[in-house]
Amino acid sequence: MTTFVALDTVDVRFPTSRTLDGSDAMNPDPDYSAAYATLRTDASDGLSGHGFVFTIGRGNDVQVAAIEALAPYVVGLDAEEVLDDLGGFWKRLVHDSQLRWLGPEKGVMHMAVGAVINALWDLKAKRAGQPLWRVLASLAPHEIVDLVDFRYLTDALTPDEALEILEKAVPGRAQREAELVRDGYPAYTTTPGWLGYDDAKLERLCREAVEAGFGQIKLKVGADRDEDVRRLALARSVVGPDVAIAVDANQRWEVAEAVSWMEALRPFDVAWIEEPTSPDDILGHAAIARGVSPIPVATGEHVANRVLFKQFLQADALQVMQIDASRVAGVNENVANLLLAAKFGVPVCPHAGGVGLCETVQHLSMFDYVAVSGTRESRVIEYVDHLHEHFVTPVDVRSGVYHAPTAAGSGAEMLADSLATYRYHRDA
Repeated sequence: MTTFVALDTVDVRFPTSRTLDGSDAMNPDPDYSAAYATLRTDASDGLSGHGFVFTIGRGNDVQVAAIEALAPYVVGLDAEEVLDDLGGFWKRLVHDSQLRWLGPEKGVMHMAVGAVINALWDLKAKRAGQPLWRVLASLAPHEIVDLVDFRYLTDALTPDEALEILEKAVPGRAQREAELVRDGYPAYTTTPGWLGYDDAKLERLCREAVEAGFGQIKLKVGADRDEDVRRLALARSVVGPDVAIAVDANQRWEVAEAVSWMEALRPFDVAWIEEPTSPDDILGHAAIARGVSPIPVATGEHVANRVLFKQFLQADALQVMQIDASRVAGVNENVANLLLAAKFGVPVCPHAGGVGLCETVQHLSMFDYVAVSGTRESRVIEYVDHLHEHFVTPVDVRSGVYHAPTAAGSGAEMLADSLATYRYHRDA
């Protein structure tokens, strides 16, 4: 029997505020950080599972403490039993009455569960010798359904409906997998768009994005309307009419303000408006969607759980779903989110604007293409050119596409030297 013997944690912080990488209207000085978890067993193979929760600095220690609090729930358990029933183990953690009281199913504790669940999937994929996307896409439809907690979802998506979606995708799996390996998955870049960049840097990065083959960029907006108009005009003049420009307000606006502000930006052919208001305001998003149509509303990086995604979809409050690999409770809940999006016919364009998020969320989009939605139409994965050098298997983005990872695991494992160098010490 193989047993889990340790859940180790590290508070990792990168000083991105020094160069204003990641800066936006609500977060002017982020330090990209990770509450990092490593699950170890007593197996002789030396394999371990890695997961994390992304934050932007202060409070990362609180997230680390939440992950540490989960150690008694996994250390000492039979690894094979857990890895063979990750749907059941997800429910054991999320439905624990005392942990649940801290949410329920949202906030620091729910995200901590996600770090542990993602570490388990990383280990499972490494044991299989396959990248996570391929492990997920090789599961039978009923096995995928068994990963999902359908509590609170059945008024929108039943297990039978999910099974039907997955079975419909089975015949084309092999062809889509071959196409994915050959062609990759479309990407867009936020690298030019951080709000703290000056005009020269904005122009240079926009030009480089086009030269690198990206068909879409994203700019941060929301601090000053006149400045946003000026910056979008500048970006549009550089990238030309054929490159899409999305904008992201990072929750800055009131509902009426969002509609009015977007009228000023409408002449620049905006691909979508992202997070225009509070991520909890479903009806506000729905009103904005009606007010800015046909510009799509995109949101999801701060949506706490599958229930909120369900309601956003039911209310037609988003037209682009943006899942995040570390916001909800891990892979299992994101499988539920992908199935919901497929049921409602909404494209999924994941959020990946943070350390390690590109490495991890690519697996979910690729699984979705092969085994769930069966399409890449109107779908792109966010890409930012920051901090990939700290990962054992960094993303491979070339010619504007994510090339499918072949290394075993989820991509979450960081280099030991990076963990040691950027480990945060409170007294530093």
